[in-house]
Amino acid sequence: MATRLLFLARHGEQEETGAEAPEVGLSARGRRQATLLGERLRGARLDAVHHGPLARAAETAALVAAALPGVPVHQDDRAGDHMPHDTDPTGLPERHAAFLAEFTAEERREGPVVTAEAVARFATAPASGDVRELVVTHSFLVAWLVRHALEAPERRWIGLNPANCALTVIRYSDAGPPALIALNDPAHLPPDLRATGFPADYHF
Repeated sequence: MATRLLFLARHGEQEETGAEAPEVGLSARGRRQATLLGERLRGARLDAVHHGPLARAAETAALVAAALPGVPVHQDDRAGDHMPHDTDPTGLPERHAAFLAEFTAEERREGPVVTAEAVARFATAPASGDVRELVVTHSFLVAWLVRHALEAPERRWIGLNPANCALTVIRYSDAGPPALIALNDPAHLPPDLRATGFPADYHF
């Protein structure tokens, strides 16, 4: 049986700059999150680490890989921060429609193309053997791949909120449909580093 075990992680918390510019790296909390993620994955027997081109993803991948000697690290534009689907806002809650309205025509056109390439590369069973890969990416792609694995409606990528450096794991096999093994698992992070961006009273 050919199997791909795909580990997905959103990058660590980024520096507070007021904007998500490509060159913005990780905050001190984000670096700690990434380091702990690497320690969690020491025994995962990964074949490779892939990451998107933005600084916050690249820095996260480098910190994770520091705990995984010998595991190759690859930058891949398909793991970047892009709109996964040009979703029709009709019938969606007002806040979701407002969120979708923030994307440009170019992002609506190009994002789904790159996302389809990411699905073709990462979200399939391999030709043979047992492949284990980590993709350090952004919240949109994690949400899309979860939606894809569950065969949920396309609009359901909206509303999924992967925490920084939490783990989502999906198994792809030539013996059946994808299996969601873990979703947004932060067990390697202490409470004060979990659920970045959530209200302070969420932590428990």
